[in-house]
Amino acid sequence: MLVLCIDIGGSKLKGALVNEQQEMKSDRLRCETPRPAQPEPILAALSDVMKPLSGYDAIAVGFPGVVTEGVVKTAVNLHPDWIDFPLADRIEQMFGVPTRAANDADIQGYGAIAGRGVELVLTLGTGMGSALFVDGTLVPNLEMGHHPFIKNKTYEQLLGNAPRKRDGNKAWNRRLSYALERLQALFSCRTIYLGGGNTRKIQCQLPDNIEIVSNLAGIYGGVELWRDLRTTSPKAGTSESLDS
Repeated sequence: MLVLCIDIGGSKLKGALVNEQQEMKSDRLRCETPRPAQPEPILAALSDVMKPLSGYDAIAVGFPGVVTEGVVKTAVNLHPDWIDFPLADRIEQMFGVPTRAANDADIQGYGAIAGRGVELVLTLGTGMGSALFVDGTLVPNLEMGHHPFIKNKTYEQLLGNAPRKRDGNKAWNRRLSYALERLQALFSCRTIYLGGGNTRKIQCQLPDNIEIVSNLAGIYGGVELWRDLRTTSPKAGTSESLDS
C-alpha cells in the first residue's frame, strides 16, 4: 500500500508518498499555511500542492488538535471554523481515495516509537503536541500542551514558539527541562521522544531516555495510522474496503 501522508501544521502544510516499509517514495512537498487558517483555504492549498503526487491507495492526515473518528474537535492554533469539521470525509471527497485523520502528534508518535513500555512523544513547534503510547497502543488525543504547567499557564503557553521568541531560548530551555522532569515523574516513561522544528533550539542537557527524532516521523507515521485499526475508526464506504 502506498499512502499519501499529509501534515497540516500551524505554519506549513506538508505531504509525501510513503510505502508500507516507511520509505518515502516522493519528494516532500510543502507550502505555507494560508491565513486566516480556515478549512476551505487550507483544503484548496493542499489540493494544489499535492497535485504532482499520484498512484497512492490511501491518505493519512495529521491535524494539530483533537480528532475523533475523522472529525476535528479542537483547533487552537488554526481557526475556530475547524471545530466539528469532517476532515477525513472532505479530504476523501477531494482526492477520491480512503482517508483517515488523527492528531498530528499521534501520527508523529507512530513514526517514532519502539512499541515497548510507556512512550511519550512531544512536538515542539508552533505549539506543543503530545502523544502517549503503552506497549505500542495509542492513548489518543492526549493534548498535554493545554494542561496547566506553571502559575496557571499551560505547557503550550510557555513552550510554544511565541513564548520562545518573546522570552528567549535560555528561558525556554529552562522551562523545557523542568517540563521533562515533571512529565517523566507523571508517566514513568521508558522513552520520551522530542520532535518538531524547535528541537533545533534545545540547549539543555537531556536525560538518557530522551531522544530527538526527525520531523519526517510526522510523515512516516501516516502509514502506521492505516495499520493500527485501534485509532481512527474506519470511514464508511471505500475506507472499509482497504481493511477487509
